[in-house]
Amino acid sequence: MTTPHASHGDHDHGGHDHAGHSHEGHGHGGLGHSHAPKDFGAAFAVGTALNVAFVIVEVIAGFLANSMALVADAGHNLGDVLGLLMAWGASVLVKRRATFNFTYGFGSSTILAALANAVLLLVAVGAITLEAVQRLIEPAPVVGSIMIVVAAIGILINGFTAWLFMSGRERDVNIRGAYLHMVADAAVSFGVVLVGIAVMLTGWDWLDPLVSLIVGGIIIWGTWGLLRDSIRLAMQGVPVNIDAGKVQARLAALPGVVSIHDLHIWPMSTTQTALTCHLVMPDGHPGDAFIEATATMLHNEFEIRHSTLQFEVGTDAPCGQGHGCAPMVERMPHDH
Repeated sequence: MTTPHASHGDHDHGGHDHAGHSHEGHGHGGLGHSHAPKDFGAAFAVGTALNVAFVIVEVIAGFLANSMALVADAGHNLGDVLGLLMAWGASVLVKRRATFNFTYGFGSSTILAALANAVLLLVAVGAITLEAVQRLIEPAPVVGSIMIVVAAIGILINGFTAWLFMSGRERDVNIRGAYLHMVADAAVSFGVVLVGIAVMLTGWDWLDPLVSLIVGGIIIWGTWGLLRDSIRLAMQGVPVNIDAGKVQARLAALPGVVSIHDLHIWPMSTTQTALTCHLVMPDGHPGDAFIEATATMLHNEFEIRHSTLQFEVGTDAPCGQGHGCAPMVERMPHDH
């Protein structure tokens, strides 16, 4: 945990027309700070290399076996390679230091990569579905033995790559996108193995496109959460792991605070969250120790790493910065 920084001027009114004075306090500096998550660079490198090699093998084997499932899986894997590259690039960008033009750094690139990964997965499912429907209408003979061998290799490669990203899937939606790509690929490969065995035993070639449709449905089910969460972050919604109501109540209960307003919580990246809030404190500016303690509390209890607090001495401090203002919350008096 880094030490929060404090900054406040003599009388910073910040464009507000309030009865009292307005001061600002910052928990964590903006320029020059980088809060990089766990490094998955090696995982991206290994996963990308393995999948590029496997795509080449799978395309060749798919044509040799006349298997739509193998070719579709190769196309899906190619999309996943692109997804891995995007997620990898975003994970590199998030480590770059902030600049005067990008004062929050480049962390939001991880959000864009996660959203793009979700869209790529859905596009891949659409392509698989189209080909599968055509094969259902016009079944073609399939060489089951080739399908089984190649798909089994795919399970090992994609399963191993997914394992490389497993530790970061819960806390980073960008890493979760990469993880889901690999899990989806392993599922498709498993479906291809089942098709190969079934075709060899029964001669039912139509099982090839049927299983492709089933696997496509499984991928959609697994991708929906990633799409929902990445859209939420892209729209600067409060991250799902943070309860805005609890944050609001916690700030309103701080010593000396009679009310709060203009509370905003938004993602700076898939792993970093920022907060701004106005605290109405009639007794005056609480000092740097209060700022540091509050920033530390927000970090420890809510995983909010960058907080900016504005202190107002006047009690009549309605929102004066246009639309989009959060409601005011007043501390209720206690009965003794």
